[in-house]
Amino acid sequence: MPTIIAPRIRTLVLLFLAVTGALLAGAGQASAHAALTGSDPAQGTVVDKAPTQVSLTFSEQVSTGADAVRVLDPKGERVDTGEPSAVGGTTYSVPLHSGLPDGTYTVTYQVVSADSHPVAGAYTFSIGAPSATSVPAGAGEAGGVVVGGLYGFGRYLSYAGFIVMVGGAAFVLGCWPAGTGVRAVQRLVVSGWLALTSATLFLLLLRGSYTGSGRLGDVFDLELLGQVLQTKTGAALVSRLLLLAAAALFIAVLFGAYDKREGEEKRDLTFGLAIGGTVVASGLAASWAMAEHASTGLQPGIAMPVDVVHLLAVAVWLGGLGALLVALYRGDTPVGASAVRRFSRLAFGSVVALVLTGVYQSWRQLGSWSAFTETRYGQLLLIKIGLVALLVGIAWISRRWTNRLGETVASKTAGTETAGTETAGAMAGAETEGATAAAAKAGALKAPATDEASPAGTRAAKASATATGPEEGSADGSGAGSRTESGTGAGTESGTGAGTESESESESESESGTESESGTESGSGAGLGRATGSGSASGAGSGSRFESGAESGSGSGSASGSGAGSASESGFGAESGSASGSGAGSASGSGDAKRAAQLARQRAAVDATRQKRARDADPQRLGLRRSVLAEAGVAVVLLAVTTSLTSTEPGRTEQDAKAATAASSSSAPEGTSGAVTLDMSFDTGGTDGQGVVSVDIDPARTGANEMHVYVTRPNGRAFDIPEVKVAFTLEAKKIGPLPVTPDHITTGHWSANGVQIPMAGEWQIAVTVRTSDIDQVTVSKNAQIG
Repeated sequence: MPTIIAPRIRTLVLLFLAVTGALLAGAGQASAHAALTGSDPAQGTVVDKAPTQVSLTFSEQVSTGADAVRVLDPKGERVDTGEPSAVGGTTYSVPLHSGLPDGTYTVTYQVVSADSHPVAGAYTFSIGAPSATSVPAGAGEAGGVVVGGLYGFGRYLSYAGFIVMVGGAAFVLGCWPAGTGVRAVQRLVVSGWLALTSATLFLLLLRGSYTGSGRLGDVFDLELLGQVLQTKTGAALVSRLLLLAAAALFIAVLFGAYDKREGEEKRDLTFGLAIGGTVVASGLAASWAMAEHASTGLQPGIAMPVDVVHLLAVAVWLGGLGALLVALYRGDTPVGASAVRRFSRLAFGSVVALVLTGVYQSWRQLGSWSAFTETRYGQLLLIKIGLVALLVGIAWISRRWTNRLGETVASKTAGTETAGTETAGAMAGAETEGATAAAAKAGALKAPATDEASPAGTRAAKASATATGPEEGSADGSGAGSRTESGTGAGTESGTGAGTESESESESESESGTESESGTESGSGAGLGRATGSGSASGAGSGSRFESGAESGSGSGSASGSGAGSASESGFGAESGSASGSGAGSASGSGDAKRAAQLARQRAAVDATRQKRARDADPQRLGLRRSVLAEAGVAVVLLAVTTSLTSTEPGRTEQDAKAATAASSSSAPEGTSGAVTLDMSFDTGGTDGQGVVSVDIDPARTGANEMHVYVTRPNGRAFDIPEVKVAFTLEAKKIGPLPVTPDHITTGHWSANGVQIPMAGEWQIAVTVRTSDIDQVTVSKNAQIG
């Protein structure tokens, strides 16, 4: 078999790599996150005549508002006169005041790309000659720091709610129908619905401020909310809320009516819930696909359905994993090995779908192999791939525990069936032997139940009778004999005229021999007696017998009398009691339903606790619980990386923007060209606070520059520190400081692209280095730029 399968696997792997390589090699132009690719006047240029408008060209169509593009003079005053408008394609312009004086002007923009993400930035140009400016050239964070952080949290919460709700419902409906009655699983799915609903409302309120002013005070601005409802993202959020209403009905039926159905009716309802749930879940996934990366760029007609499948696969896998974890740790009903195996197969199918759709999305968003390492999107994607691989590895371990659990359950089941067969054979033999005795005693059942007194001699005669066979044994109440009986359950003993008694399980008798019987005994006695539970009885005459065994009833009583014979009984049931008689052996009892119910509840609680302890002590189940817990921990981190990935500029677009920036820089006026490298030693004064920071600026001229910052220890090894900030100041012209916050690339390496130097001169480059929460220092050097 291995010699046949191995070539097939190799063929499939080679085919997969060939298709992937062809996709990456033949990638066309696409964008899914707007980037500024051109401007007029261009970045960093000095024009002789004041322009009448400023034009910006983006990589895709964007949405603009009243303040989407602003042009500020050297004092920070606005000089634009109207709202930006589209002039053709992806170019947008804003008119300016006429007769603008010479100086350096700053253009800031904040627009919304077609994939719903805001894009912000700024650059400078000069009229006549550069001048000092009070406006920083660096771009602010889109959406503001506070509002942007809250919006990111809302996105994470919405993804988490969707995954928990959809995956939990799929696990119950497809793998473990008995889970519909488990309160912990019910709470998990309902909490997923609540999280997704609240997060959607939260995002709807934040959206206007996130794409506009970035102020927290604008969250409840009804005018902004009305504008949001007219956008593609607003429509997607409203659609999500409507679908969540249908999801609420689905959950109510799943944990309500579905749990009460049986047989054919339940199978029909399962099919209906599966179809309806799939439709609702697909609609919810489409509310993301229609408003984000998949909705624009290359092949949107294919990308959106692929994105829906990708989201559903993630939800079924990770959400089902969460439901399994809750059932293993908090569920009062044990999860069977068959349910875990079904989920294992379902998770494997989800992983296959996840890989296939992920490959297509990676090709679409990256476009080249180099984008994996040269762009932030590619780097996050590598982290996500690593986490998925780790999760699959842990899932493989869980699958092994599942197989062991199944083997354990199978062996236990086989042992139980064998024991049951032997017990059934023994019981059948006992029943055959007792048939004659049962027939002999049947006549006693015909005595009237209303008789309350009869001659004592009758019971004495009955007591002196001798029965043969293993069921009856011998009883003689005239001697000083004793009798002990035990049984399970609760029983009833009654006698009229000849008396009636019923026994179960086993009896032991001393004085004349040993007696064992199963079934019901009846006889005649001198009076009427009734006993329930377990207890003891004694009577007068030749002998008396009161037995518990398989008796049923409730109540308690006492018995006393005189005679030579005595009998004691014990049983396991819901109640305990005793029978009483004197002379003829009469008995009476009184019920205590509350006490019986309390005892039953206590016994049920003890049994449930004992079963849970036994279940938790199973090493196979314990290993499965731990591996599933590890999977869930990795899944939480994976979800955070995925959320960050969906709001990051795709690698393909980032590389296109870099190419456009380079082309714009090449058209800028030539000045002193060549990279500048500055080395500065620092000492923050704290532990491990010494090192060297190096700043590379390329091409070190007016306009856009690329900056790299390297931090090393005194021995030359790379040094990772919490924070690095750079500021540019031209003291001669009183320009700056212009802050720049580079991105962390790798250990000891930070980088920033498009660093704007508005004019030539001797610039002071100041670097702030922070080595701990409280230890930081700023070092600086001067360099000629331009």
